[in-house]
Amino acid sequence: MEDIEKSYDMKIGPGTLYGAISRMEKTGLIEAIPSQERRQPYQITPDGREYLQEKLKEMERITTIGLKRLGLI
Repeated sequence: MEDIEKSYDMKIGPGTLYGAISRMEKTGLIEAIPSQERRQPYQITPDGREYLQEKLKEMERITTIGLKRLGLI
């Protein structure tokens, strides 16, 4: 939650974060990795990496269209 707040200047509650983690884990986008600490770390799976790449390409296309319409590129 602290990382999200620092990176994106927005606060989310634990329910939002853990709900998102649960959904991503159930759909195979992330997986838990072993930890000795109280916090549970996760890593992106190959399917998660592919999904993320697709979404980033989609965002890039949308951003390019917006920048063209604004005459910035």
